[in-house]
Amino acid sequence: MKELLRTNDPTVIAFASAMLAGEGISVFPMDVHMSTLEGSIGILPRRLMVASDDHARALRILRDNGIDVEET
Repeated sequence: MKELLRTNDPTVIAFASAMLAGEGISVFPMDVHMSTLEGSIGILPRRLMVASDDHARALRILRDNGIDVEET
């Protein structure tokens, strides 16, 4: 698995997940429950992971739809 996206904005994670699922790419959100450790103030980013084979295609899909993604 490779990291595709890291953000503090849960709406970006939801949008990206739905978009990639629509394209047949399985995603795995990480750090979703970290808010219990941080006190629900949103300082710890959430990550979206995809299979290594799908990473390049997923990057293109997100960029084509206006989501700024840094290559890791």
